Amino acid sequence: MAVYRTESPAQTAALGEQFARKLHGGEVIAFRGGMGMGKTVFTSGVARALGVEKGVASPTFTIVREYDGRIPIYHFDLYRITSFEDLYSCGFFDYLGGDGIVLIEWSENFSDYLPDNTVFVTFSRGSRENERIIEISPFETLQSPECV
Repeated sequence: MAVYRTESPAQTAALGEQFARKLHGGEVIAFRGGMGMGKTVFTSGVARALGVEKGVASPTFTIVREYDGRIPIYHFDLYRITSFEDLYSCGFFDYLGGDGIVLIEWSENFSDYLPDNTVFVTFSRGSRENERIIEISPFETLQSPECV
C-alpha cells in the first residue's frame, strides 16, 4: 500500500495525474471515501494526464460518464445505485474487462462485485481543512515529492 498526503485540490489532481501515468488500460480503480473527499478531483487529474480535453464532472445523476483520451475512461458513481439489479441494468458489468479504465466512486456499496485485481484508492480527511490522506492498494509506489 502507498500512502500520500495532499494539502489542496490542486495537489490531489496532480496525484491523480501521476497515478494515471502508471495505467495502461483495462484497470478497475475503486474509490472509497465520503462526500467531498476529492474523488472527482483525483479523477480530473487522471483524465487530464490521459489527454481528456473537456472537464470532468461527477456522474452522480448520470451514473456513468465516458471520456475519450489516449485510453477511454469510464467514470461511475454508484452512490444512487441501491441493488445488484440497478448495478446490472446500468451496464456496469459491460465496462469491466475492456481496454478502458473504469473509475468507480462509492465503490464500497458494491465491493463484492468488483474484480479481484481492482486497485482501491481510499480518501480520508487529514487534520487540516483541505488535507487529504490517500491510500492506494495494491499498486506500486508513485513518486510524488510534492504530495508525500
